[in-house]
Amino acid sequence: MITTERQLEDVLLSKLRDLKYVIRADIRDRRALEANFKAKFEALNCVTLTNSEFQRLLDEIVTPDVFTAARTLRERNSFVRDDGTPLNYTLVNIRDWCKNSFEVVNQLRINTDNSHHRYDVILLINGVPVVQVELKTLGINPRRAMEQIVEYKNDPGNGYSKTLLCFLQLFIVSNRDRTFYFANNNARHFAFNAEERFLPIYEFADADNKKIAHLDAFAETFLVKCSLGQTISRYMVLVASEQKLLMMRPYQVYAVKAIVDSIAQDCGNGYIWHTTGSGKTLTSFKASTLLKDNPDIEKCLFVVDRKDLDRQTREEFNKFQEGCVEENTNTASLVRRLLSDDRADKVIVCTIQKLGLALDENSKRNKQQKKDGKKSFKEQLEPLRDKRIAFIFDECHRSQFGENHKAIKEFFPRAQLFGFTGTPIFEQNAAQQKIEDT
Repeated sequence: MITTERQLEDVLLSKLRDLKYVIRADIRDRRALEANFKAKFEALNCVTLTNSEFQRLLDEIVTPDVFTAARTLRERNSFVRDDGTPLNYTLVNIRDWCKNSFEVVNQLRINTDNSHHRYDVILLINGVPVVQVELKTLGINPRRAMEQIVEYKNDPGNGYSKTLLCFLQLFIVSNRDRTFYFANNNARHFAFNAEERFLPIYEFADADNKKIAHLDAFAETFLVKCSLGQTISRYMVLVASEQKLLMMRPYQVYAVKAIVDSIAQDCGNGYIWHTTGSGKTLTSFKASTLLKDNPDIEKCLFVVDRKDLDRQTREEFNKFQEGCVEENTNTASLVRRLLSDDRADKVIVCTIQKLGLALDENSKRNKQQKKDGKKSFKEQLEPLRDKRIAFIFDECHRSQFGENHKAIKEFFPRAQLFGFTGTPIFEQNAAQQKIEDT
């Protein structure tokens, strides 16, 4: 029977060793942590830094601002060496997080000017601390571990703001039988609310939404090296407008993976059953932005069925990522962006009405184009006919009946269609005829 925190820790370390993490028993303090980071940094960036250069690098990247640190972790950065030459670098392999080194440190003690803390288990990716695990004995509510983390972070001059621990992306707390995780954030997004609940907290679940609460099972799924790298790099969202890190819930991650995998394999269409308040916009945003990186996809269109939803969705997308999508003021601007090679125009939010007007030769706008001696919008879009286009439809139970749907299918034969709905229409509640081949 496991009774102590130390026993829990030993079992977790053994599990991580089985998952091919490297156990770094030699890293117990700040100096050893920084020396290991220096070695990993130099190997990744094919450079050898002088001691003064490394100290300047630490001074530049270590910050009390969690959001800034999160961006530095995910981006290519620049540094001026002692001789004045520039060095473009990354902290981790951002192209393929699975190819980074994954290490484990336990009982790390960080002493700063005003605080002296010890951390149960820290996971390092390429020498960078990205996950902290705090353990409590069975019978003690994991909430106590959450409170401890908040206390540590509120301590003046703490290690989270003064050392490489500023790069921590998420925290995991467990008493073995119950395991929770939550994103790191700046103070205004990182506190207990009036009901003394820590928000938001997540419990991991499998694809059938069955909770994975036991620490062993959690480690075997959530902490698999490549899966953890993808969680941090692909399924956390940096909300620029709020300077906040946001975790995607498990069901959102599975929905995004299903869309992305279906397109990667070019294997048909599908729908996502999302109830009200379950984060549909975040799911669709993440799916769209990940598809932006797929070179086989020409465009990704998020299609809504009302003008007010067009504005609302654009605002939500741009909240998650500034300048992510632009407004289509009319059908002509939509067509221009569809034909654009600019990467900024790869993800487009539009109404199904504007899209339908562009594809309808008998629409007033297309007739006016002809009258003015110009190509119709449909004729202008001809170069896209054989391209792979991904369509993501909002409220597809409303927008995916009728002539607009048929026009899209006919004009874009290689398109893949995915719909979000809170009220899917099955055979038993269908009120209209099904459109074939969808």
